[in-house]
Amino acid sequence: MYLHYGFLHVWRWLLAGFSLPGLLLVGLWSLPLAAETLPALRLSVLQYGTAHWELDYIQREGLDRQQGFALELHPVANLPASRLALTSKTVDGAVADLLWVQSRYEAGAALLYVPFSSRIGEVVVAPDSSISRIADLAGKRIGVAGGPDSKGWILLQRVAAGQGLDLAASSEIQYAAPPLLSEALRRGRLDAVVTYWHFAARLQAEGSARTLMPLSDLLVELSLADQLPVLGYVFRDDWGRQNRELVDRFAAALRQAKQALTNNPDAWESVRALMRARDDRTFAALQSGFVAGTPPALDDERIASLQQLLVLTGTAPERVMPSSLFYREHP
Repeated sequence: MYLHYGFLHVWRWLLAGFSLPGLLLVGLWSLPLAAETLPALRLSVLQYGTAHWELDYIQREGLDRQQGFALELHPVANLPASRLALTSKTVDGAVADLLWVQSRYEAGAALLYVPFSSRIGEVVVAPDSSISRIADLAGKRIGVAGGPDSKGWILLQRVAAGQGLDLAASSEIQYAAPPLLSEALRRGRLDAVVTYWHFAARLQAEGSARTLMPLSDLLVELSLADQLPVLGYVFRDDWGRQNRELVDRFAAALRQAKQALTNNPDAWESVRALMRARDDRTFAALQSGFVAGTPPALDDERIASLQQLLVLTGTAPERVMPSSLFYREHP
């Protein structure tokens, strides 16, 4: 209403022939609008992905504007669409798996990697299953989400091999999408499932599964640092170098959001609709699982562990992405 009145007032000045004062007033009215112009950061995000939870919180609470930028979210339906948005430069950044970032580096398209989550996934079995350790998986029907190149499955096989067990050869392996594997476990058609953490959380909340082990435990078995960020927000390296201050502001907003979601349970109410939790038990399982995946800041030791993780999952040591591509927060 006040802005409308202001323009009417300017118009009356102009009609009265006072063009100079009118122009001055127009300039004065434009100052607040210019002051509110902030650099935009465009992110591709899976519409129902876990990253959307904290990004939505950042927007709702205005943490982006507090840090001096405007976060623009571009929801997509699936992972290929998100990757395409990034590589086609439709967006500035997206959420990506560490192994995909490594593959892009080897293809000559380096990406700056900002930590998002340390949740690799879980191995789940039926609630009444007799399986209690890795050795018990021999000869069983195992479902694997993400295909044969899934980092969780690769790590599980490595740890099993250290115990003298060839899981791929001794078990019946089925690769499929997580929802299909969840249904197969419910119906007793699989003995164990290697799946993403939020699918495991939903199964446990409904009483259809129990956790045999979090896949993050395998890192300790392989002498790596725990809580490694295996998922990150990624930006084209050339863009990241040119917009380092904007990346820093985004990282600061992320830190604020993660702290709020960790320390204030009420903060979750604003993002509950995005979580698609059918009941309070599922909501609580997803909430606690997300918080448990909050990674510590990267330092030399943790970056070295990430690089070693890439080697353990099949990357030649001389082709591992350099430490300069792993984002470090300012002290």
